[in-house]
Amino acid sequence: MASPLLLERSGSVATITLNRPETGNAIDVAMAESLLETALNCAADKVVRCVILTGAGSMFCAGGDIKTFAEADDAGTIIERITAPLHMAIARLARMDKPLITAINGAAAGAGFGLALLGDVALAARSAKFAVAYGALGVTPDAGTSWLLPRLVGLRQAQRLALSGERIDAAEAERIGLISSVVDDEALGPEALATAQKLAQQSGSALRRTRALLHASYSSGFETHLEREAEAISSAARGADGREGIAAFLGKRRPSFGAD
Repeated sequence: MASPLLLERSGSVATITLNRPETGNAIDVAMAESLLETALNCAADKVVRCVILTGAGSMFCAGGDIKTFAEADDAGTIIERITAPLHMAIARLARMDKPLITAINGAAAGAGFGLALLGDVALAARSAKFAVAYGALGVTPDAGTSWLLPRLVGLRQAQRLALSGERIDAAEAERIGLISSVVDDEALGPEALATAQKLAQQSGSALRRTRALLHASYSSGFETHLEREAEAISSAARGADGREGIAAFLGKRRPSFGAD
């Protein structure tokens, strides 16, 4: 049997590909467990400085494997076996010390919708479609969808998409701020790789601290967050990348940031 997930490295960029195209890359237990293992490996790999998440075939991810739910004696139990490693993988990808790019190559629904939103940069093929799609099954969102969605598009748009299950195209997703940008289908892979390579050349420590500040901004008051910013920028300036960045700026040259 083919692996439910593929990992390819190109220099300092790792590409994770959901690899069940015959099911629309629907997430079963094996894929969820594989995603967790791969996320942990990418997060720990000091050579990897940026990660891309995409799907094989014509869909990004159709969400949970509904056929698996139906065949189980207890659908709730099999869903728990999927969401436990899936949510751990999502948390690791969100908190790792390197940026994540989602290259949304087709439809993203259910848990696939949550995975699509997870990227620090979310690039969608022009043919991509998005749907929260839980209500039709009589279930509720997972994969971080109900946390990410209102933060990206605001409560009103989140209510529109989550409660109605409305399906939107890539242009509308870009218009409301759900994704970063739309690219032509054939350009998605090269654009994602080029973006990842640019991010990989930046200061890893600065990107790590910036990601952490953005995540923390929703859980603290303004003065507390100012203190976090002050601590982060002073720590960064003391580090090797900060010293190199300042010297390069004054020397009018391109900085050379090291692995950290």
